[in-house]
Amino acid sequence: MDPTSAEEITEIRRSVAALCERFGNDYWRELDRERKYPSAFVNAMTEAGFLGVLVPEQYGGVGQGLVVAANILEEVHACGANAAALHAQMYTMGTLLRHGSEAQKQMWLPKIATGGARLQAFGVTEPAAGTDTTSIRTTAERRGDTYVVNGQKVWTSRAEHSDLMILLARTTRKEDVVRRSEGLSVFLVDMKRARGNGMTIKPIRAMINHSTTEVFFDNLEIPADCLIGEEGKGFRYVLDGMNAERILIAAECIGDATWFTRKSSAYANERVVFGRPIGKNQGVQFPIARAYAEAAAARLMVYQAAGLFDAGEACAAEANMAKLLASEASWKAADTCLQTHGGFGFAEEYDVERKFRETRLYQVAPISTNLILSYISEHVLGMPRSY
Repeated sequence: MDPTSAEEITEIRRSVAALCERFGNDYWRELDRERKYPSAFVNAMTEAGFLGVLVPEQYGGVGQGLVVAANILEEVHACGANAAALHAQMYTMGTLLRHGSEAQKQMWLPKIATGGARLQAFGVTEPAAGTDTTSIRTTAERRGDTYVVNGQKVWTSRAEHSDLMILLARTTRKEDVVRRSEGLSVFLVDMKRARGNGMTIKPIRAMINHSTTEVFFDNLEIPADCLIGEEGKGFRYVLDGMNAERILIAAECIGDATWFTRKSSAYANERVVFGRPIGKNQGVQFPIARAYAEAAAARLMVYQAAGLFDAGEACAAEANMAKLLASEASWKAADTCLQTHGGFGFAEEYDVERKFRETRLYQVAPISTNLILSYISEHVLGMPRSY
């Protein structure tokens, strides 16, 4: 059977939904309340083979494409769960898969596929650089058979729960390169060895439960063979994985929109005010219907982008537009759902406020809406670069 056939994808989604039923709303409420990492859920998804979906079969994975991965993540969110800890491993692994040495892949990919090692930490963003990645200040200085790392990363989610980190650091001073994007390198850091030996992790308590942290490097020594690919080409390697990241997160947004619309529709049918269901009022009906239509349209762009990615074709514009449209559709559905529920939407037991907070993130991360619009303006429409 074609691995991306409609029949197989339907069966995969059924399996994902069945697994998610084991982790109901009570599970996610408690995690959110206590700011805990979803270990049991991640382990179950790993054991079912879903986290190894993008790992090639020769390394112990399932060997499927981004279309299948997007369907998995969409279904997770449509079930009311959160796949942040799943997508992180899926797209972060891609840097190792596409640019790592055969020895690195043989060592780590089988463990990642089976759950023997978690690769969920992506050390790129810094306090002074933000989305201006070429301005990062973390350095990795070559000293014989080691690199010595100094600097700081921020918004590095799941660092405390990850065995490995993809780390972007400057190996050549910005003053000594022709282009700002040059002189950046990518490393695969064994966090178990690094922690307490030059690496310190500090949790950041945030609006959503993504186990996000600051990571500090103080003369951390890592073996030279931790370098992924060629020294100085790390910025290109990181960019190479961003299309997959945006497509996968866009799929999660579609799942959120589905969850919100189902929740809105059910409540509109059940909630009786002035002797009739509130869903009889067009002022309630129409926003829900519009949110559904906008999510359906965005979903087409998400899977167009995923299909292009799997075919090895250029898809930067489609990936960015998928992220833009899907995140806005999920936010519209979230706002509509909260409005439909009125005061009850703010109550924890309805789960609307939790999902409302979670889906708001995607207007900002992993890339903001304004940066996507800037990209489309310049690279798709040919307008002057904005500053």
